[in-house]
Amino acid sequence: MKNIDIIIPCLNEEKILETSINTLRDFLQKNMKQYNYHITIVDNGSTDNTFEIAKKLSKDHSQVRAIKLMKKGRGRALKKAWNMSDSDIISYMDVDLSTELCAFPSMIDAIANKGFHISTGTRLSKDSKTKRGFKRELISRTYNILVKLILWTKYSDAQCGFKAINKQTFQKLLPNLKDNEWFFDTELLTIAEKKGLKIHEIPVTWVEDTDSRVNIIDTAYKYIRDLIKLRMRISLRMIN
Repeated sequence: MKNIDIIIPCLNEEKILETSINTLRDFLQKNMKQYNYHITIVDNGSTDNTFEIAKKLSKDHSQVRAIKLMKKGRGRALKKAWNMSDSDIISYMDVDLSTELCAFPSMIDAIANKGFHISTGTRLSKDSKTKRGFKRELISRTYNILVKLILWTKYSDAQCGFKAINKQTFQKLLPNLKDNEWFFDTELLTIAEKKGLKIHEIPVTWVEDTDSRVNIIDTAYKYIRDLIKLRMRISLRMIN
């Protein structure tokens, strides 16, 4: 029986953390009985009661773990938790569960039984269903066009917060993963694709989190900057 680890990065999520973890636990108990699983909450830089809630959940439920990082950054949280995990398959999803959980078994199955190295949700497939405002939709589609133009990639959705990867694959990629923030997803998928690894994209149902605290303008600037940096690394053959 394979082991899976589901990482939940958190930054000031005291309002929804407990509800989301309980929803996820219920889903896993009903739909993932063929696996041993853990849920790892990674508080990266919260200033509210997120970590206190995470610790309580870890005490109440044997399958839940809690990790505290002092610095912010989704990439930092994922690299730390994935590297610490002893599971065969490591994954993550956003704490708001914007992506419907019904896609999770297929995402894991693609790695466990179908030979894929990475499995990722896509909100941009014709079979995907998304609900978000015009501004977020425009920014997302524009960013993914830029990814293809600058990095020459084939995958469709660079930033869906719903991914799984074979642990051995992650360990091989880790020395090349430099980003500690939101660009981590793009970097991971791009380097994996350039190395010829098998990436499986799964259409998902995704609903925008209206409470998102992401600074869109600042994030867009950093994305473009990091796209250019990654293009240079690839061009100069700085990817090992």
